[in-house]
Amino acid sequence: MALQFTISQVAKAAELPTTTVRYYERVGLIEPDDRSAGNYRLYNEESLRKLKFIRAAQTIGFTLDDIKTLLERPDDQNPACQDVQGLIEERLSDIKQKLKDLRHVQRVLQTSLDKCREFHSAECCHVLETLEAAAKK
Repeated sequence: MALQFTISQVAKAAELPTTTVRYYERVGLIEPDDRSAGNYRLYNEESLRKLKFIRAAQTIGFTLDDIKTLLERPDDQNPACQDVQGLIEERLSDIKQKLKDLRHVQRVLQTSLDKCREFHSAECCHVLETLEAAAKK
């Protein structure tokens, strides 16, 4: 007989909070394989494998939509390398844009800090004045 896990058992084995397992269920990434006599969700070893796969894929930058695409394939068929490469290219593009945005934020913060240090005043803060002015627009 195959192993069956309650939601708390499968969550612990996958090193995830039970709320995350419930969320993955709501968005269609996994589903319970059965229900107990007391109507508790029951998961099998394949569910545990999927949860570990989801966690590992998120760790390297795949989105839940990407993961859903990777999981939605016939059991006997792996996604084509070309499909996976496309997802990786999209994530790399996203990361490049985020890095560009972060470099911009870094420059703005560094400029603000430099101005604070240059115009050190106990009465007013140039940065706060600029932010207040922007808030009034």
